[in-house]
Amino acid sequence: MEKKINRREKECEEKHSNSEGSEQDKDYKTSLITLNVGGYLYITQKQTLTKYPDSFLEGIINGKIMCPCDADGHYFIDRDGLLFRHILNFLRNGELLLPEGFRENQLLAQEADFFQLKVLSDAVKSRWEKEQLASRETTFLEITDSHDRSQGLRIFCNAPDFIAKIKSRIVLVSKSRLDGFPEEFSVSSNIIQFKYFIKSENGTRLVLKEDNTFVCTLETLKFEAIMTALKCGFRLLTSLDCSKGSIVHSDALHFIK
Repeated sequence: MEKKINRREKECEEKHSNSEGSEQDKDYKTSLITLNVGGYLYITQKQTLTKYPDSFLEGIINGKIMCPCDADGHYFIDRDGLLFRHILNFLRNGELLLPEGFRENQLLAQEADFFQLKVLSDAVKSRWEKEQLASRETTFLEITDSHDRSQGLRIFCNAPDFIAKIKSRIVLVSKSRLDGFPEEFSVSSNIIQFKYFIKSENGTRLVLKEDNTFVCTLETLKFEAIMTALKCGFRLLTSLDCSKGSIVHSDALHFIK
């Protein structure tokens, strides 16, 4: 008799446990929301979409705003489906995180306004303004002798990211000791100073390693800059000092897109 009672109690406990598990599964499933945004399906949690009160998405989920459904019963929002990934990532992370080279700030700002996410809209507009300001500013990179800054090369461009690319390329080549670049140099925000930068008998500027085993001309640096610019879609607007009759012999290069 006692064994039968214990068996029944065990069966009841298992049923209760299974019942709790199924209720938890049901609650979890109902917390998942599928959105059809411009033909792109996104699955996320209810708490993500309702993170910002009085936003468009919070209004839909909580029944404040009527939203049509597609054939599968998913909420349908007639907006840019590709850009919505950035809206959703903002809701998930609480900050604006965009891929490198992102150029659709104006469109994303419009999407943020539509979804009534003022914090995101302000962040996008601020980013856009900074990029526009930076694009109007001409930045430069100066490659000089650490003892004589009047000798060397200046590279001008209205794209700061290009200047950074050129600088990193020269530093990378220098550290790898390829093409005769020396290892000894110092780098600041806009200046690279080689420590052994001397003048040869025919007037050509040379980069010379202390033990005289690695030699590189300034012309190599210029060709490196020009090739990198062409690969990035820039063009050589003008040589800022053509008095020497050749781009190779000029003291500055100016690139623009």
